[in-house]
Amino acid sequence: MPVPPTLKIIEVFPSIQGEGMRQGEPTVFVRLAGCDRRCSFCDTKYAWTGGRLFSAEEVLEKTRRVRRRYPARWICLTGGEPFMQDIRHLVRLLKRDHCRVQVETNGTRYYPTAADWLAVSPKPKEYLVRPEFQRLAKEVKLVVTRDLSLAIIGKMRAAFPPRVPIILQPESNRRWSQKRALFLIKEALGAGLDNIRISAQLHKVLRTR
Repeated sequence: MPVPPTLKIIEVFPSIQGEGMRQGEPTVFVRLAGCDRRCSFCDTKYAWTGGRLFSAEEVLEKTRRVRRRYPARWICLTGGEPFMQDIRHLVRLLKRDHCRVQVETNGTRYYPTAADWLAVSPKPKEYLVRPEFQRLAKEVKLVVTRDLSLAIIGKMRAAFPPRVPIILQPESNRRWSQKRALFLIKEALGAGLDNIRISAQLHKVLRTR
């Protein structure tokens, strides 16, 4: 008989969503292994390699065990880069289990899924995004590095519909990055760019995972 497909998983844990438009919502996180960008500022470098192999059914059971003590409705598939693996079956199982599913992606890979929420975080230097995400993304997050510029923010604003917020996220809540985010949002306002926001990493402020 054929071997069922497996997923390389780093961890499954409960927390609050610390970033973006769903900030503060109770969420169970499923962190997948592997990444195709490997940014220097990444705060989850431990997810670039390794992980243990589980079937989608086993991952579903892990989320069920967590949700028995932390009954969050949302599941967030994060990484690493989730689209490097085939998450379609897992998303379907989670939806059948009455969960809502968010996928956090850098936007360089795409295939259709039944996910409810796609959070796209394009990465330097190219800030490449597959065209499908321009139609499907619920939010776009830009990490405020020293090289993030008004030109890049303008490029991202033009690439996505006006209803999709462009969120400037200070790098690991560092003060220099916070100051740069404030400077950039003022620049964006002056340039007439709409629906640009700033978001801190709330889970780090509250010292949770």
